[in-house]
Amino acid sequence: MAIESFNPYTGRIERRFRAFSWAQTERIVSQAHRAAAEWRTTSFAHRSQLMHRAATLLRERQDELARMMAIEMGKPIVDGRAEVLKCALTCDYYADHAEGFLADEEIKTEAQHSFISHEPIGIVLAVMPWNFPFWQVVRFAAPALMAGNVGLLKHASNVPQCALALEKIFHDAGFPPATFRTLLIGSELVTKLIEDDRVKAVTLTGSEPAGAQVAATAGREIKKTVLELGGSDAFIVLADADLEQAAKTAAQARMINSGQSCIAAKRFIVEKPILKEFISKMKTHLLAFRTGDPLDEATQYGPLARPDLADELTQQVEDSVKQGAKVELFGGQSKPGTALFRPTMLSNVKPGQRAYEEEFFGPVAIILEAKNANDAIRLANDSRFGLGASIWTENPKRGEELARRVEAGAVFVNSLVKSSPEMPFGALKSRVTGASCPTWAFGNSLTKSQFG
Repeated sequence: MAIESFNPYTGRIERRFRAFSWAQTERIVSQAHRAAAEWRTTSFAHRSQLMHRAATLLRERQDELARMMAIEMGKPIVDGRAEVLKCALTCDYYADHAEGFLADEEIKTEAQHSFISHEPIGIVLAVMPWNFPFWQVVRFAAPALMAGNVGLLKHASNVPQCALALEKIFHDAGFPPATFRTLLIGSELVTKLIEDDRVKAVTLTGSEPAGAQVAATAGREIKKTVLELGGSDAFIVLADADLEQAAKTAAQARMINSGQSCIAAKRFIVEKPILKEFISKMKTHLLAFRTGDPLDEATQYGPLARPDLADELTQQVEDSVKQGAKVELFGGQSKPGTALFRPTMLSNVKPGQRAYEEEFFGPVAIILEAKNANDAIRLANDSRFGLGASIWTENPKRGEELARRVEAGAVFVNSLVKSSPEMPFGALKSRVTGASCPTWAFGNSLTKSQFG
């Protein structure tokens, strides 16, 4: 099997890599297992020094790494730099705070001395996606390494150069080579890795079928699991909102990473009195986004990561229109088999349509009409997704009260949904079965935040 670095803008294959055999993969697992026994004994001060060095290297190499993302999955180079800097911030954050997060906790019992201690578990396998090829990995790797664990990365097969660049960052920072390794393998070896007794936990960000398969294997092996399987975030606009700011932010929220983000706003739930004006304003802002070569500093959105992803998104839109959805703005593909997908808006979206039921992983804005605030909350919650949401209102107190009724892991008032190392990240419904949080715990998290 060959693992290919495919440029979605040019349509060219940049590099091919021979996939690791099981024998080669098993040798790396053996090395990681031995390294785990040693790494767990290192001090937080030592780990912190190396993690700060990794942050420095990320900042020094931001242009190189951003260019790599632009070539491998079409991310505009400006956005790529921002992603790398966020990774550096995250490395510094865990370098500074891991020891405090994992400090022994004294508790009173009938014994003379009782305390809760957080101990490393060993090898953590990460199956990571292509949409944020550095951030998704660092979000797992920084806390895992700081906690005394070691990491094995099975990255998406279309971003092998990003995966190898991350390995080099940690190695150049001074981490023992076996504490973080990239595995250039196909998905067929993931099950064997999870079944290996030396692998103690697995985290996956990706599709629902992939998550179900990983969860089934991990459950059978009784291993800790963190899964993030996507989202269809609600963006609720109440009648008293600052409509211009809400519409501008709505366009930004839908176009994050060319629409390829789990926490990008996808369902725009708007109260009826302001619906037409909101659609008009959001359409204007969407049309203002510039596309082009991801390596061009002026480009604001690039192609989707692969042509087949654009083909599937086109099919979802076409099926939804056949089912009764109305096209407010049609961009889409210029022709089948191309990766560029221009912003699109659908209204008159009703239950039973694909646009109502499914996640659209690309720049398609789904507009839902709400009778009032209570109806907006109902529509927001009428989804199997519960990752993030935002509420727009001139009354922040009312916004906070409504936020508590939204079934989502993170709800923001008057701001687009964001992730950061300071806040837990998780969901309330089946799309996430765990959370990425400061102590590298495996459990659900809930964050309600207010901005603006």
